Amino acid sequence: MIRINLLGQMRPKASRRPVDTGAAMPLVFIGAGILLGGLFLFYFYHSWQTQLNTENARIKQLQSQKTELEQIKLQVEAFEKQKQVLQQRVGTIEQLQKDRTGGQELLDQIANTVSRAENLWLTSMTKKGTAVTMEGAAASINSVANFITALKRSGYFQKVEIKESKQDDKNTAVQTFLFTINAEIAPSGPVAAPQTKAASTSTQSAPTAPAKKG
Repeated sequence: MIRINLLGQMRPKASRRPVDTGAAMPLVFIGAGILLGGLFLFYFYHSWQTQLNTENARIKQLQSQKTELEQIKLQVEAFEKQKQVLQQRVGTIEQLQKDRTGGQELLDQIANTVSRAENLWLTSMTKKGTAVTMEGAAASINSVANFITALKRSGYFQKVEIKESKQDDKNTAVQTFLFTINAEIAPSGPVAAPQTKAASTSTQSAPTAPAKKG
């Protein structure tokens, strides 16, 4: 049925029921917590990703430096090998030069020493490295001893030792002693023999004539 308001009065509005906000508050807090948690996770993820990118870039840089250092190491090893080869060549050349010049010095030194020895001569001489072996004959044992002393005093030899000394049984007409001497060339080469200090002579003044008595 249709009702008509003949009195002309307004109908009272229906009252609205109050909304219960108590049930919506937990949902707000939960949403806010989820949002804050997401922000924190994004911040930490971004920080870790940035740090990871930095470390990766550093690793690439270190790997590049390692490759360069390995190449430099190979070059240094190659230079060291070349240096060793060159040193060996130089040492060989120096040794050959030393042997070439040292042989003449050795012959001169022995010739001078033998020429100063009386009744002594050499029959053979061999040189192996710095070791020298001399064989010869002398008229007496004293001549051999004097020859050894002259070799020591020359400064060119060291460790001069007599290996054998015996009388020559084959030569019965003249007394002859056969000897073998071993010596080593001094590593520093010929050294000048120490000079003996001359004895100081005091000059004496000439005696003055006695004064005549007047």
